[in-house]
Amino acid sequence: MSGKGYSIVFSSRTGNTAELAEAVREALPEGTCEYFGSVNGDDGGNDRGYAGVGCSRTSSAIPASETLFVGFWTNQGVADRETQQLLGQLRNRNIFLFGTAGFGGSEAYFQAILDKTKALIGDSNTVIGTFMCQGKMPHSVRERYVKMKEQPDHMPNIDAMIENFDKALSHPDATDLKKLANLASEAIEQ
Repeated sequence: MSGKGYSIVFSSRTGNTAELAEAVREALPEGTCEYFGSVNGDDGGNDRGYAGVGCSRTSSAIPASETLFVGFWTNQGVADRETQQLLGQLRNRNIFLFGTAGFGGSEAYFQAILDKTKALIGDSNTVIGTFMCQGKMPHSVRERYVKMKEQPDHMPNIDAMIENFDKALSHPDATDLKKLANLASEAIEQ
């Protein structure tokens, strides 16, 4: 793929996936970035905007690049709806999937999300890489868990859910970003 253009398109509800998208952009060759932006055309939680050497916005709903780095946030164990719609429209592309999930932290859980998401991609496309990591959630989620715990018949796993929330607060972290950057660089060099 070396020498060919690529695009980075993402959906980010809380800014976690936008942070991953920025790490991908920083890791890849600047001169061949054809598009950087969110699936729906806004900044996807990325207040740094779209500016960048070699990366620009286009009016096309789907970037024309042969290689797409597609980022998503997890909703009910699979990529968010907007990303699902994008993936369903792609034909004859090389796709690198990356995403965040508030729950989990286990590779098996992340792999299950990736497998469900890859199933949405048509057979004419090639998945050239994947990456998932945990992402921080809004504090309102923790507050809801604490209120649930105060109920007499609360879920037996509520303490684990609170613990997971607290663990997710640091993600994506420097280790997550570096691992993704390395995987994206390797994928583009193939």
